[in-house]
Amino acid sequence: MLIHPQFNPIAISLGPIQIYWYGLMYFFAFLAFIYLGKKQIALRPWLRIDTKILDDAFFYGALGVVIGGRLGYVIFYQPTYFFQNPTEIFAIWQGGMSFHGGFIGVLLSLFWVSKKYKISWWMLTDFVAPLVPLGLFFGRIGNFINQELWGRASDLPWAMIFPTVDSAPRHPSQIYEALLEGLLLFVILWFFSKTPRSAGKISAFFLVGYGLARFLVEFTREPDYFLGFVFLNLTMGQMLSLPMILIGFFLLKK
Repeated sequence: MLIHPQFNPIAISLGPIQIYWYGLMYFFAFLAFIYLGKKQIALRPWLRIDTKILDDAFFYGALGVVIGGRLGYVIFYQPTYFFQNPTEIFAIWQGGMSFHGGFIGVLLSLFWVSKKYKISWWMLTDFVAPLVPLGLFFGRIGNFINQELWGRASDLPWAMIFPTVDSAPRHPSQIYEALLEGLLLFVILWFFSKTPRSAGKISAFFLVGYGLARFLVEFTREPDYFLGFVFLNLTMGQMLSLPMILIGFFLLKK
């Protein structure tokens, strides 16, 4: 039986300045995006993306992640609560971000960038898709450090007790997600994008890869207490991942 190490949520404290682990994970995610983006510009010239487009994709994409992620959480997960407490929508530091909302935010921001530079939206999403999984990896590590989004009770040898939750051994589902939708998906997409593909195929592969990883891991993740199972034995995360899988397969077969 493993016990969560109970990290201090503050990673760095310099007098009045406090940097939280979760904020640090976002910093690492953005850093990885820029580093890998510059690598791709050099390695995948057929995508016809330059550093100026990359900088704009990063800036507007970051806005899309934060704004879309928060609004997605508000709309998909706790609309009644936030309708009654609208000022809480801005309290991002208290937690509550939705991947699917952030994903929609990024798609909209990339659409804006594609129009600005008069380039194909698919070309831009194909460029960005392999850069995303490492950011997801860091995000899930942040979830693990914060002891949030924990797994269901389990008797497996690597089951872990999260002391801020209860004394039951649970799946470390944050680690599962970090490995599957993070590291594994990154490796697959990075190699899949090494050779020219028809427009939209890399994006489609991301949709299928992330959707399947999230859908499967959700079977080990404790449903949100305020939602439970939303349809049969499926969670909100699974319901939102199903369209990604279906659309991804459709695009792959085109």
